[in-house]
Amino acid sequence: MASKYDLTQRIGPQLDRHLVFPLLEFLQERGMYPEEDILKAKIDLLNHTNMVDYAMDIHKSLYRSDDVPQEMVERRSEVVGRLKALEEGAAPLVTFLQDSSAVQELRADKQYNLQMLNDRYQIGSEQIEALYQYAKFQFECGNYSGAADYLYQYRALSTNSERSLSALWGKLAAEILMQNWDIALEELNRLKEIIDSKSFSSPMNQVQSRIWLMHWSLFIFFNHDNGRNQIIDLFNQEKYLNAIQTNAPHLLRYLATAFIVNKRRRPQFKEFMKVIQQEQYSCKDPITEFLACVYVNYDFDGAHEKMKECEEVILNDPFLGKRVEEGNFSGVPLRDEFLENARLFIFETYCRIHQRIDMSVLAEKLNLEYEEAERWIVNLIRTSKLEAKLDTKTGTIMMEPNHTNVYEQLIDHTKALSGRTYKLVSQLMEHAQVQATR
Repeated sequence: MASKYDLTQRIGPQLDRHLVFPLLEFLQERGMYPEEDILKAKIDLLNHTNMVDYAMDIHKSLYRSDDVPQEMVERRSEVVGRLKALEEGAAPLVTFLQDSSAVQELRADKQYNLQMLNDRYQIGSEQIEALYQYAKFQFECGNYSGAADYLYQYRALSTNSERSLSALWGKLAAEILMQNWDIALEELNRLKEIIDSKSFSSPMNQVQSRIWLMHWSLFIFFNHDNGRNQIIDLFNQEKYLNAIQTNAPHLLRYLATAFIVNKRRRPQFKEFMKVIQQEQYSCKDPITEFLACVYVNYDFDGAHEKMKECEEVILNDPFLGKRVEEGNFSGVPLRDEFLENARLFIFETYCRIHQRIDMSVLAEKLNLEYEEAERWIVNLIRTSKLEAKLDTKTGTIMMEPNHTNVYEQLIDHTKALSGRTYKLVSQLMEHAQVQATR
C-alpha cells in the first residue's frame, strides 16, 4: 500500500500551512488517498488562510456544483475589506519604497533610517508595523512575491528582533513556494545563524526552531543542485542530529537517502551508521532499515527485500518522488541513482566478508537478472579500484586480499585529533576564565 510509508501527517504539523499544499498536490497526483479526502484536507487548510477564491474553486470541484456556502462569500468580502484597510495603513511607507531615489537615502544604521523617515517623510514605527501586517496578509492571500518583497523591506527597517525573525520565516516560506531555491537557501542559512546564536530565546525554543528549519529545508535540499551536500552538512551536525533523534526520527529517511546517493561523504557515513544502529529498533523506515541490514546485521536477504520497499518509498515521497518525473541535475532520476548505489553498498559489504562469491547468489541479492548482474560487476571491476577477478566459466568472483595502507590507517585514526584538541583547549580556557573571576 503506497500510503503505508507516507510521512505527510508527521511533516505537515512542522510546516507553515501554505507549505503543506505542495505535499497535498503530490499525494493527489499519485492517487495515494481518495480524491475526496485530499480535497477536504485542502479546504480545511484554506479555511485558515485568506485564499478564499481558491477555497471556492475546490469546494465547487468537491461537490460538483457552482454554488458555494454563504459564509465563503461573506469571508471573501471580509478579506477584500481588510486588505484595503491594511494597504491604506502601509501606503506612506510603500510609496517611499517605490521611489528608488528616496530609498538610496537609507543606510545600514537602522536608528538613522528611523530618524530620517520620521523627519523627512513623517513615517514612524506605526507605518513600519503596518508594512509587516500588510506583507503577512498578502502572504495569507497567496501573493508570495509581494509578501517576500515587503518582508525583506520590513526586516531592513525594523528594530523589533522578534518581528524580524517572524518576517524571515515568512520570507523563507514565500521563496520556497515561488521555487526560488538559491534565495531560499540564503534565507535558510540566515535563519540557522540566528537559531544557533547564544542569544536565542531559550533551549526549548532553539530545539523546536531547529526541527522547523530541517523540515522546511527539505523543499530546498531536494531541489537545489547542491542540496545533497547541504542536507548532510545541516542534519548531520551534532545539535541537529540530537534534535532529530529526540523529536523527529522520521527525518533520518532523508539524511540516509542523501548519504546513499552521495559517494563523497564516506567518512561522515561511518559516524552516521552509529546513529542507524542506535535507532534501528525505534525508527522503522525501509531506507534506514536497508542500511541496518547491510552494515549492522549483514542481512543481505533482508537488504534485498528492503530495496524493493525503498523504491516504493522514493516513488511516493513528496520530496524524493518528484525527481522521477523531473529528473535531477545529473540527468538521472533519484530512484535509479539510489538503487545503483544501494546495490554497490550490498556488493562492497558482501565482498568484504566473502572471498569466493557465486554470481547467481549475488545477482539475486542485487535484485538483478544474472546477465545484467554480470555486466554490472564487470563494469564495476573495470572502473573502480576493486581487487577482484570474475571467472565466467564457473560463474564466480574471486576477491583479492585488501590490506589497508599503513599511512591510510594512520590518517583515519588521527583525522579527528585536531578537532578534539581544539575542543579540549577551549574547555581549559573557559575553566581558566571562570577561576580568574572568582
